[in-house]
Amino acid sequence: MPNANKKKICIVASSLGRGGAERSSALLSIMLSDLGYEVYIITVLDYLDYDYKGTLLNLGVIKKQNDTFFGRINRLRIFKKFLETNKIDYVIDGRTRIHAYQEFIVSKFIYKMPVTYVIHNHKTEKAFTAYNWLNKNLYKNKTMVAVSKAAEEKFRELFQLKNIVTIYNGFDFDSIESKANEDVELNIGKYIIFYGRLDDEHKNLKLLFSAYKLSNLPEKEVKLLILGNGPDEIVLKQYVKELELRDSIVFQGFEKNPYPFVKQSLFMLLSSRYEGFPMVIPEALSLEVPVISVNCESGPNEVIVNEHNGLLVENHKPEVLAKAMNRLYEEKDLYLHCKSNAKMSVAQFSKAKIAEQWQSLLK
Repeated sequence: MPNANKKKICIVASSLGRGGAERSSALLSIMLSDLGYEVYIITVLDYLDYDYKGTLLNLGVIKKQNDTFFGRINRLRIFKKFLETNKIDYVIDGRTRIHAYQEFIVSKFIYKMPVTYVIHNHKTEKAFTAYNWLNKNLYKNKTMVAVSKAAEEKFRELFQLKNIVTIYNGFDFDSIESKANEDVELNIGKYIIFYGRLDDEHKNLKLLFSAYKLSNLPEKEVKLLILGNGPDEIVLKQYVKELELRDSIVFQGFEKNPYPFVKQSLFMLLSSRYEGFPMVIPEALSLEVPVISVNCESGPNEVIVNEHNGLLVENHKPEVLAKAMNRLYEEKDLYLHCKSNAKMSVAQFSKAKIAEQWQSLLK
């Protein structure tokens, strides 16, 4: 029987699959449940790749049945009724909020209880509506959580937000380590790794491939392993063909458990144009895998300490990224130094420490 004294919290997420923000929402449901809250979850899309705790309303299933205008109105009605029926005390909204009319309706007419809005992206058009006046009106006095200091500072100034703090994404490092020890078959010899969505506008994989081409690694038979799928997979494979790297860059596809592949890699790479808080960086570091990342907005420079747990390099310059690859592979003392520091460098992102911050906020 549910404890009547428990605070009822509803996490609203785009989904519980496919992305870092979604994985963060799933883990948040577990953290809050373990703290004793009664957790409910509403998802907009029907992707359920990640473990979670709580009572789930999957609006994505209903969306598949009817995605007309009247179908959307019906989903909003079901959304509102779910909050009312379960007598939700508090909402944590981690969706992207880019559709003006929808966000106006949700903020003004559906949420009748306190809400914390989580900002998962540094790029404004990926996190908010196109109308700054509306964003200020909707969120100026609301409680906001950014997942990086850079995002907190940017949006506080842009929208005059009065109540915004940074709480980084949490990580279940014990679970990551356990999953990393599962057996996988991959007979490609030595390799470095990228894992994530194959979206070149976001992840800038052409930069990564061009840098790898310029580096010494192909001739040293160090492969580049790509885990993931996405809208630009065909285009990127064609680009690899044009670079004459088909024998050196291996597209493995999406792996529900990427961690064994990460753990066995020499180092991990991130070449993004922008991020919110790239979860792949703490994940790799927790497995004692150093990281080379471009210094994009935002997140990498809040985790990577240059030449301590990896290398942080100027963005959009393939020759600079190539030099970093060469250094981390060829300078063994540097590599071992970064590797030895990797795991301890992300201890502050453990789910226990992040859960404490959420509990403090909710109180």
